[in-house]
Amino acid sequence: MRCFILAGGFATRLWPLTEKRAKPLLPLAGRPIVSHPLDHIPKDIPITVSTNAAFEDGFHAWKDAEGHEHVEVLIEQTKHDDQKLGALGALAQWITDHKIDDDILVLTGDNYFGFRIEDFLEAHTPNTPMLAAFDINDTEAAKGFGTVILKEDGNEIHAFEEKPKEPKTTLVSTGCSILPKKTLPVLLEYAERNPDNVGGIFEELLEKGHSVHCYTFNDPWFDIGSFGAYLEATKELVGNQQLLADGANCDECDCHGSVVIGAHSNVRNSRLENVVIFDHCDIEDCELSDCIIDNHSKLKGIDLHGKMLREKTTLVRE
Repeated sequence: MRCFILAGGFATRLWPLTEKRAKPLLPLAGRPIVSHPLDHIPKDIPITVSTNAAFEDGFHAWKDAEGHEHVEVLIEQTKHDDQKLGALGALAQWITDHKIDDDILVLTGDNYFGFRIEDFLEAHTPNTPMLAAFDINDTEAAKGFGTVILKEDGNEIHAFEEKPKEPKTTLVSTGCSILPKKTLPVLLEYAERNPDNVGGIFEELLEKGHSVHCYTFNDPWFDIGSFGAYLEATKELVGNQQLLADGANCDECDCHGSVVIGAHSNVRNSRLENVVIFDHCDIEDCELSDCIIDNHSKLKGIDLHGKMLREKTTLVRE
C-alpha cells in the first residue's frame, strides 16, 4: 500500500492566512494540520504529499522541520487556481507517471481525523474500496455535506447524496479512503472526465458494480475549509486551556477558552478568548476574541473580534 495526501488547493475562503501558505500547513493545536495523521500511518507505507508550485518551499520546509524522511513532496507545476489539474487529476497523473500498482490510502490534507489511521487500515477488506464516514448526528448539519447511505448490513454503501435537502442519514463522507489497485483503471478513466471530483469516484465504482465499504466513526472530525471551521477545530482539540509553543510568553493576561500562542510570540496585559496567535508576534494591551493572528504581527491597544489578520500586520494605538 501507498499513501497519497492531497494538499494542492488554494483555499481562498481562508485568505489571508492561505495567501502564501497551503491550508494543510496551517497550525492546528500546535502542529500543521497535515502532520496530525502522519503519526498514525505505518512506517512501511510510503507517503506522497501532492501540492502545487506556489507552496513548494513551504512543504519542503515543513518536511525538513518535522523530519519526515519517508515522505515525498510531489510538486504540481501550477501557481494559480485556474491552472490546477484538479484533486483527482493530480492523483491520476501520479498513478500514471509513477506506474503505481498498489492499493492507495488517500487523505485530504485539510481534514482532521480523530480516529486512528491504524484502525481504519485494519478494518479494510482486501480488494474492496472503503471510505470513512463521520456520524455528524445532526440532520440539519448533514445538509451541508455529501451523505453516505448504507445497506442493511451497516457496512456496505448503497448510495450517496450531495448536500441533500432532506438527508436520509447523518453519515457524511470524509477525505479518507482506500482505493485497491484493481480499481485504478476505473479511477484513471473517470479522472479524465471529472478531474476535480475525488468523492465521485466512489459513485462511479458503485455504478460499475463494485462493492464499496464504509468505516463509520464519531471521533472528532473537521473539514477545515473556513474561518469558522478552523476556530471550531481549535476549540475542540485545545479545550479550555492555553497552549504555548517554544519561546512563547503570555504575561499578565486574562485568558478564556482556547488560547494558542505560537513560537517566540509575546503577549502582555491582554484579554484573550478563543484566539490563535502564530509565530513571532508581539501583542500588548489588547482585547481579542475569536481571532487568528498570522506570523510577525504587532498589535498594541487594539480590540478585535472575529478577525483574521495577515502576516506582518501592524496595528498600534498610541
